Amino acid sequence: MPKQDIIQTIKKYETIIIHRHVRPDPDALGSQCGLKAIIQETFPEKSVYAVGEEDESFHFLARMDDIADDVYEGALVIACDTANTSRISDNRYNLGEKLLKIDHHPDHDKYGDIRWVDTGASSTSEMIYELYLTGKESGFLFNEEAARLIYAGIVGDTGRFLFPSTKNVTFQYAAELIEYPFDRQALYDDLYRVNEDIARLRGYVLQHFTMSENGVSTIKLTKEILNQFNVDPMETSKLVGALGDINNIKSWVYFIEEDDIIRVRIRSKGPVINELAAKYRGGGHPLASGATVHTWEEAEALTAELEEICAKHS
Repeated sequence: MPKQDIIQTIKKYETIIIHRHVRPDPDALGSQCGLKAIIQETFPEKSVYAVGEEDESFHFLARMDDIADDVYEGALVIACDTANTSRISDNRYNLGEKLLKIDHHPDHDKYGDIRWVDTGASSTSEMIYELYLTGKESGFLFNEEAARLIYAGIVGDTGRFLFPSTKNVTFQYAAELIEYPFDRQALYDDLYRVNEDIARLRGYVLQHFTMSENGVSTIKLTKEILNQFNVDPMETSKLVGALGDINNIKSWVYFIEEDDIIRVRIRSKGPVINELAAKYRGGGHPLASGATVHTWEEAEALTAELEEICAKHS
């Protein structure tokens, strides 16, 4: 069983370095740093690091460690919440002695010496809590910080328990996690608070969205628009759900122009969109995926394919 293999492997190594995907969300950070907190609580003698690029908007949740390349020598490396190697933040993940993959996205990129992939899990954070429950029998320990991080990851990836990925066990785990005395209200405030610039850009989105006869809505956030509202491209993740409550929209896509690429965020109320995302250098879940295009012409091609997918969906 992968869980037992992972537990035994964690016990074996003295240095453990944990990665997650680029442009982190609460589940990426919650699973990565929640696992770090569990290992540190259980094995205080081990050296455990969480690495990847920093996102200032998530500093309240966790900060990253800055380590030299030679720390990877003989180390165990774990990649959390990352479907494919191209999306692992910090490309030094392959410098360690052994690589583990823990993820809940479809397993198209079968990297890692040990893989635990559960597409039925609401989040990778949920899987990390399940890993702790399995390891508890052999001495794994838990603490308030691990509970805070893992709860944040579950809340983030389930849309506050509204998404279909939320199962009975998700609520069960959440109920167990809130028994720990972290400040749940402060966590919610930090997760969902937005600044004035984001609020105004959300208003722009709601005023300018379009919807086709197939139920596809597209929003183009060019560099000029982002500069007008003083919003960094990374901050646009807080806008993705803005169109989700609008009647008759089947799927919506944001095109966010960055310096050298156009970031794509796709959401759906039914049509499966992760295979389309994979075609355009991305991937994700059936109803929530991301991709990358390099020109506005390529963005139009992606939109045309999304129209076909939605047209076939009753």
